[in-house]
Amino acid sequence: MRGTLLNTATVTVGGLAGLALSSYVPANYEQVALTGLGLVVVGLGIKMFLETKNILIIAASVALGGIIGLALGLSAGLDAFAEWARHSLGGGGHFNEAIITTSILFCVGPMTLLGCMQDGIEGKIELLAIKSTLDGIAAFFFAATLGAGVLVTAIVLLVVQTLLTLLAKRLQNFAKDEELIAEASAAGGTMMMAIGLGLLEIKKIATPNYLPALVLAPLFVLIGRRMTLRKAAAI
Repeated sequence: MRGTLLNTATVTVGGLAGLALSSYVPANYEQVALTGLGLVVVGLGIKMFLETKNILIIAASVALGGIIGLALGLSAGLDAFAEWARHSLGGGGHFNEAIITTSILFCVGPMTLLGCMQDGIEGKIELLAIKSTLDGIAAFFFAATLGAGVLVTAIVLLVVQTLLTLLAKRLQNFAKDEELIAEASAAGGTMMMAIGLGLLEIKKIATPNYLPALVLAPLFVLIGRRMTLRKAAAI
């Protein structure tokens, strides 16, 4: 849990520092910074996406995951949570966007899973310490441009990473399988790109609806392996 507590603290501190600075930054400077962040997030998404070994798995995972997410109302649910938090805390116009954007950015990715596995199984926090530094810097810039919603993300991150840390022993076989991690990461990369497109004001995408793809991508890999073994056994 030490790694998750550290990560939560860095996001909180980074967010508070960004908020303190935001009142001194002109609106046009904020827009330039936000566009820059959008470009970086798109680049990160492309990097993660290129980890895939089978593009068909990602295509199927994202398409089916989006349908499942829409049916479950994931985006609508997160929007409702963000709106409730905005009314409760008196957030500004970008409050909801800050929560949704940074929640996915900070919680989706291989470092989140692998870091929590390391923390939960070995009691080491090296990976989460690196992630904490990166998230803290990102929280600073997102809070400066999007506002206080980033502080709510610190709570979301605390909940998600605590659950992953507690489930570490059950998920350790998954975390050791490089192919499963690669496909899950590639699926996450599509969501990063979707967030980046939103920040660049190119297209607003209901990104949370695609979260089931993170589960479907490794599941399809396992199904493919089983089918291969059956064919081999039948020969």
